Amino acid sequence: MKKEHLDKKRERFFNLVGENYYPDDLELVKLAYDFAATAHQSQTRMSGEPYIVHPLATAQKLAELNLDVPTIIAGLLHDIPEETEITVEQIEKDFGKEIAHLVDGITKLGKIKYRGIERYAENLRKMFVAMSDDIRVIFIKFADRIHNLKTLAALPPVKQQRIATESLEIYAPIADRLGMGQIKGEMEDLAFPYVYPQAYNWLLKIIPREYRTREKYLAQVKKLLEQELKNNHITSETVSIHGRTKHLYSLYKKLLRPDINKDISKIYDLVALRIVLPTIGDCYSTLGIIHKLYKPFPGRIKDYIAQPKPNGYQSLHTTVFADNGQIIEFQIRTTKMHEEAEFGIAAHWHYKEYQGNIDKKNTNWIKELVKWQQEIRDNEQFISSIKLDVFQNRIFVFTPKGDVIDLPEKSTPIDFAYHVHSWVGDKCVGAKINNQMVNLGAELKNGDIVEIITDKNRPGPSEDWLELTKTSMAKTKIKSAINKKKKITNLLTR
Repeated sequence: MKKEHLDKKRERFFNLVGENYYPDDLELVKLAYDFAATAHQSQTRMSGEPYIVHPLATAQKLAELNLDVPTIIAGLLHDIPEETEITVEQIEKDFGKEIAHLVDGITKLGKIKYRGIERYAENLRKMFVAMSDDIRVIFIKFADRIHNLKTLAALPPVKQQRIATESLEIYAPIADRLGMGQIKGEMEDLAFPYVYPQAYNWLLKIIPREYRTREKYLAQVKKLLEQELKNNHITSETVSIHGRTKHLYSLYKKLLRPDINKDISKIYDLVALRIVLPTIGDCYSTLGIIHKLYKPFPGRIKDYIAQPKPNGYQSLHTTVFADNGQIIEFQIRTTKMHEEAEFGIAAHWHYKEYQGNIDKKNTNWIKELVKWQQEIRDNEQFISSIKLDVFQNRIFVFTPKGDVIDLPEKSTPIDFAYHVHSWVGDKCVGAKINNQMVNLGAELKNGDIVEIITDKNRPGPSEDWLELTKTSMAKTKIKSAINKKKKITNLLTR
């Protein structure tokens, strides 16, 4: 890379920080950049670029996510302990404990080498502990990984495959659990051609015409909708109507569903219209306007504002029948909802807003996972629980009071009961789904309302419940209760 290209990248980064952060913050970031550039000055990447290009790109991504200044600086410094003679202790001396702590966390993650998920247990344990300690560590890892994926072409095929597979199987699902849709989609699309090259090339051949046809029609719909919103006095500088193209990897997975069977004409959200508005009231008003213009598709109106997804996602979704048999999906949300849909938990970490408190619901699963792994010492069992509790598709169901419970697909009322509380699980004697009595092994579906019937006199869970549960949380708590009961019985019979 020519010096002028690097200079342009650096200035673009400084301009971004200068626009969104305080002047003192910019000076500290510049100091960190100079420190990193000096530390890496004799190093180059496999692509032949100066090494500093990588930490600069990492920090750029973190700044685009509007993360706090210590996280951005840690992004600039994250490779120094591993790639140079400079230690974490030296970084602490120059930049303080907080930044050094983040650099140390990402350095430990950098030592994790993917060798297939089955042999990954101990390293996964370390990663979740690091996330539990400070969630910002994984933000830095995401930014680091995205730039590495963008430069995979310079690496040998074996390394390309390893890094891309790791990104699809590990990091993208974690980003999804944290509500970081933009990061998840970007990471998946960058990894996709390396993990599934044939599928990727096939998809590139079939989608261009579909995209062009639908985008042309959506432009007409957008113009009409803008006028209707204006007629209904929904106008503001913050109102935005724009097309949203479905991520390639997400599209590929959807095409593989049996009901789709690789028929792209059945993908109604290939290109959707996303409407970003100032208030929640505007969102519902706009939904009404759309339904006056077009007939809604039965069963495809989803209110994620009133009932958010477990990862915090909020939006109104509707699919409608338009002219000439066209089917269009609309996504309607406020500006705040849009930021949180794109950036998830990271949206809470901007220096102007962050006060040391974030929505704990989005990170509780990490802390729970750390607790479970302390009880599950068998690596094979741990990997099995990880696949289910983190990397499997999620559903959300409701308590009778309307609280959202986040569970893996195919969970049962017993899983639900133990997720609510150990006592509820231990004392469970029956369950209702949507006000209908069901057996305890019934499979829960997305949107179900679940009521657990308890009896305080029940002695505890049955051993056969282990066959009816899907989550590691429930299995661990059932085993614990059974073992405790056996110990008491043995003591009484001595």
